[in-house]
Amino acid sequence: MRKSDKRRSSSLLGNSARVPVKVLTTAVAFAVLATTGPATADGPGRAPVADPAQTTEPGYGVEPGDGQSHEPGVDPTPERPPTSEVSWLSFPGGVFAVDSLGRTVRYRACDGDTGRVADPTMRVATGVASGAVVVGGTAYRYRVPLVGRSEGTLEVIQRHRPPTRLTGVVVTSPQPPTDPVAGARLFPLSGQLARVVADASLNPAGVTVRDLSGRYGDQQIAVNGSLRPKAASVIKLWILVELLRRVDCGQVFLDDGVLVTPEDVVGGTGQLQFETFPQVVTVRRLAQYLIKYSDNVAANVLITYLGGFAPVNALIDSMNQRSTILARRMLDSAAAQRGEENYTSPDDVVSLLGAVWDGEILTPASRDLMIGFMREQTLNTKIPAALPQGVPVAHKTGDLPDASHDVGYYLIPGTETAVAFLTAGPMATGDETVRRMARTVYDFLVPPVEGAVEE
Repeated sequence: MRKSDKRRSSSLLGNSARVPVKVLTTAVAFAVLATTGPATADGPGRAPVADPAQTTEPGYGVEPGDGQSHEPGVDPTPERPPTSEVSWLSFPGGVFAVDSLGRTVRYRACDGDTGRVADPTMRVATGVASGAVVVGGTAYRYRVPLVGRSEGTLEVIQRHRPPTRLTGVVVTSPQPPTDPVAGARLFPLSGQLARVVADASLNPAGVTVRDLSGRYGDQQIAVNGSLRPKAASVIKLWILVELLRRVDCGQVFLDDGVLVTPEDVVGGTGQLQFETFPQVVTVRRLAQYLIKYSDNVAANVLITYLGGFAPVNALIDSMNQRSTILARRMLDSAAAQRGEENYTSPDDVVSLLGAVWDGEILTPASRDLMIGFMREQTLNTKIPAALPQGVPVAHKTGDLPDASHDVGYYLIPGTETAVAFLTAGPMATGDETVRRMARTVYDFLVPPVEGAVEE
């Protein structure tokens, strides 16, 4: 069903064998630690820059009311594949991120994390970034195209050990369609969603949709895809992915126990707050409750268990998701008053969901576990409430007095789709805007049958 069960040549995951390659014979550039990272409201990091591929090129994004659409069945002018100044190379057990404008890279895998490293001698030519850095005695020599779905390579060379050659898929945001002609059939949805967004006068709204089934050529569209509201509980998806990434690396086990104390208990959504503490809770149950009940206690305990905000933000940075940050715990009103807030965007959400689906950040087993938790979601007043009863979805909500979101997967067989519906402004009207966007997408994917009566 998914594209992940393909591929890759060599891995640093667990005890996988290393593939010898020719040892470098030339010196590589020295590394200089850099301080760039995800954009924040109050701290360091480059502010998100609108990607022309998402805002001006046919099919990738439209502004509300621009009327852009393409008639089904009409062959479009072939589009160039999306290129990006930021790309990341997916390989088993890790990623290698490249910022060709900032001339920085980051290697993050089961065996370590270089942090964001400067490569002032990076070469960028004909849509490919290449270079080499040395961090802690390990050399990283890379050739990463800036075009999504291309193949990139990374050589990891350590003293007294055989070199490792890693190859994998290059990920950009958005990923290019696999079939631009089929993808053109999704373009009219942009105009329909733009009208819903324009009608939401009280709620700035953004939506990003990506075909995962191939029916629409894996095309992605967006309306206000770079909108950056407070993330609310949608940020819990990144907490879960970082946790499951460590499970895949053999660093964490789902049956491990974590001590939860009375001091960990907070209110809001969730079930753990009603239990008796202290008690030991398994990692699996914390992960499940994090999504199923949007459990705030589980979220805060897992943030501590993972080592604080830094590891989750390292995941975000390694995937080059520049609009997303974890800056406070759940229900930490004092932090919120200090301006410490969690943010994301529809484009970043779909970037994460697409990478999970395609097996580019998690193993198939962890991917299926995550989607299974999302299918168990008990807060169902938005996407599920907008669709006919029984439509299979896997989703995660987010609610604050000034934000309303729902994101996830439509699991309609043969039409699987990743969606992110985000709004700012009053939650009540935001809920309705999310439902309208959710139903607009569904009706486009599954047109109503003339004369049919919905039960």
